[in-house]
Amino acid sequence: MTASLPPNIQETFARLITTEYTTVDEHGQPITWPVTPYYQPGAPCIDVTTGLGYPKKAADARINPKVSLLFSDATGSGLADAPLVLVQGTAEVDDHDLDFNRERYARELAVKLPHAPKTPRIMTRMLSWYYTRIYVHVRPERIYAWPAGDLGAEPELYDTRLEEVRSGHYEEPDSAHAQPEGGASRWDERLEELGRHYRSAVLSLVAPDGFPFSVRVPVAVDAAGRRVRIEGELSGVPLQPGLACLTAHEHPPDFSWQRNFQVRGDLVRDHDGGWSLLPHRLIGGFEMPPGSLLARARLNLGKMRRFQATAKRELSRRRSVRSTVGGTES
Repeated sequence: MTASLPPNIQETFARLITTEYTTVDEHGQPITWPVTPYYQPGAPCIDVTTGLGYPKKAADARINPKVSLLFSDATGSGLADAPLVLVQGTAEVDDHDLDFNRERYARELAVKLPHAPKTPRIMTRMLSWYYTRIYVHVRPERIYAWPAGDLGAEPELYDTRLEEVRSGHYEEPDSAHAQPEGGASRWDERLEELGRHYRSAVLSLVAPDGFPFSVRVPVAVDAAGRRVRIEGELSGVPLQPGLACLTAHEHPPDFSWQRNFQVRGDLVRDHDGGWSLLPHRLIGGFEMPPGSLLARARLNLGKMRRFQATAKRELSRRRSVRSTVGGTES
């Protein structure tokens, strides 16, 4: 599908150094993380990766292959007027040859982020849980493009079922929609960064057809009401009460550091007709804030130990599966 897209959209896929990747877990919860996209113009898929030590991004896509990629942050791309682009697609998890994936990742990362800090070789061996990668190939099914990033305007649509998209009627049956979880909001002091340090964030929900739908929106914190207000004009976005995710992230043009976190909770209608997220859980990503390598290691020590243990379990499980298959075949 991508070969027929306008050059500026293909260039957006190829040159942006982050995309907001969304999966839907077994509970119907959309989960969005910033990841690095890999794409060659005209290719059938856009590829993203995750480390063997934190495989949930791939595991969720294996169970539910309906995923999305939002291209909304052009920092470091060199593109001054990149459109805001949402890709809804079908995911294929590629973890058949982890050695090949690790070598491919090293090559592609060096090209994609040539100015990012280089990890010493001895550290890459110690961080095998990170550098051993699982690829996820996302084949676009439907693409929305807002040329000026104006969500109040009608997006350009690219889809083999274009008339269905425009009419809002899909031949695919509606998927079961996860209703709001309910209960009290759970407040975290980091939420105060929304609307102040992070003027906008990525809101993700699940559309009626089961695909994730993500948009970058201005946000404001209502601490007294223990909610995050969604602001701005959002015409065409399939808003409905239910589980949602709000993701904030940042990085400099050279990707020398990065921060990110997400908030999962209930998307609800406000009394004034607007929308808010009632937070239930804040999750910090694998962050590399400004500072020394040692300081970053100290900050992430607990996560690194968990990721290393997960990678060992994954490798052990894979060896066990291969042994079982080999024994069956013999």
